Amino acid sequence: MQHSISIALITILFSGFVTSVKYDHLLWPYPQKVDMKDQFLLIHDLDKFQIITKSKCDVIESAIKRYMERMFIQDCRRLNPKFAGSYFIPKRIDHQSDPNYKGLLKNVTLIVDGGCEQYPHMNMNEMYQILIQENGIANIHAKSVWGAIRGLETFSRLLINTGRDEFLVNIVSISDVPRFSHRGVLVDTSRHYQTINVIKQMLDAMELNKMNVLHWHIVDDQSFPFVSDTFPELSFMGAYDPVRAVYTPRNISHIIEYARLRGIRVMAEFDSPGHTLSWGRGHPELLTQCYGSDGKPNGQKGPIDPIKNEVYTFMEKLFTEIAHRFPEQYIHLGGDEVNPSCWLSNPSIINFMTKHNMARNIGKLETYYIQKIVDIVSRLNKSYIVWQEVFDNNVTLKSDTVVHVWLSAWQNELAKVTQKGHKALLSAPWYLDLISYGQDWVRYYQTDPTAFNGSDEQKRLLMGGEACLWAEFIDSANLIQRAWPRASAVAERLWSPASLNKADRARPRFHENECHMQRNGLHVEPSDGPGYCQCDIAL
Repeated sequence: MQHSISIALITILFSGFVTSVKYDHLLWPYPQKVDMKDQFLLIHDLDKFQIITKSKCDVIESAIKRYMERMFIQDCRRLNPKFAGSYFIPKRIDHQSDPNYKGLLKNVTLIVDGGCEQYPHMNMNEMYQILIQENGIANIHAKSVWGAIRGLETFSRLLINTGRDEFLVNIVSISDVPRFSHRGVLVDTSRHYQTINVIKQMLDAMELNKMNVLHWHIVDDQSFPFVSDTFPELSFMGAYDPVRAVYTPRNISHIIEYARLRGIRVMAEFDSPGHTLSWGRGHPELLTQCYGSDGKPNGQKGPIDPIKNEVYTFMEKLFTEIAHRFPEQYIHLGGDEVNPSCWLSNPSIINFMTKHNMARNIGKLETYYIQKIVDIVSRLNKSYIVWQEVFDNNVTLKSDTVVHVWLSAWQNELAKVTQKGHKALLSAPWYLDLISYGQDWVRYYQTDPTAFNGSDEQKRLLMGGEACLWAEFIDSANLIQRAWPRASAVAERLWSPASLNKADRARPRFHENECHMQRNGLHVEPSDGPGYCQCDIAL
């Protein structure tokens, strides 16, 4: 019974009882406040329906064009032309004779209070309100262009296809604002190269689910696909394929622009001093020479060598280019999983540590390195995020450092991080690459990120979180399927009220959201057991 929502929806729509149903079960993530009535309006002349606005912002113009194409999806024929006319369309019901019918809806007015912000940012205002009245007047009111995009997505889900060329929309009042400002997905393009098209599909899915940060883990040990104008040898030597498996400046600009028009920030991660073996293929002098027990070089390379001045000259040039390439205020500096054994085997590093009164304290050496990288990024007027090991290893951090929590016992970690006054992000419970059989979305959905011991002030330091898709076993063939709709559970947890935490009650909406993404051309996988979406066979 719990999996039959799509079939039940078809039955309700054409049974003659359509007007007694409130369609709030089509909303995902669920808004903060919804007051929906049984009364409804109809949209008849689809070609004449308009979204009216005075805004001249390119973000708004792009969003209106996009949602005018999305809103009136009647079946799956636009996904695959061979399915045109192949679907059962029941006899049209005369809804206008129903006492709940209140008239026609001919347009919706989009009101945007703010100016034309160019790029989404951490403090962007995504608040919006929707009011659809019995007199046929409908408004979407947003404080910014970013809130307007979120409002258009919700409005598009309110339209119910009741037959060819006719849509129903309930009388409704919605007030909505995200619970957290940072709602992201981490995409790893080093372990496996992800194509431009599949990254754009990821951004489409994120927009549908109101997620707003693409955390681009662009390089790692395995490959360096970022094409640097300053150091082209990094990708030429470090990428899987220096021609086909790289991201050129033009590629990156295209992805950033595609994301910008959907209200999504693109935050790049250049992880160091560990996870940098691919850097060394083009610049071997950056990496630490490891030594064996005989006191001789053993032929292996370790993390970035933190004692070489030329390393920081290189980093300043590279991060200057990164800061120019990515408009996003934050750069993720990584800092996780640094293996100290190579550092401690190197005589030059041991001598350096002794000279600087570090003894053999790796935390102090890492502090030395991280501080220099942070100073470089700060001089570029950028903010930064680090993985939790930087905090755990007692590296001295500035008060404005954001700590990204990913290890187990995350409740204790968040308590410690925020007690020190640092802002935090959470990913620990949302590693979507760690698949498990069954309905694992329930676990993601029921995890409250504020479930740690701390004051209200500490919990306000939690900026949000991210679903992570590490790509050891993910490439362009399965990235979207692995992510969605499981990431939708994270999306609602980070957007909707904390009290909305019952998976059984969310299940019908979760399944319908899967179908919604399929209707929008995304190859998402079933994550909630048996069921049916109309567009299963059209993709």
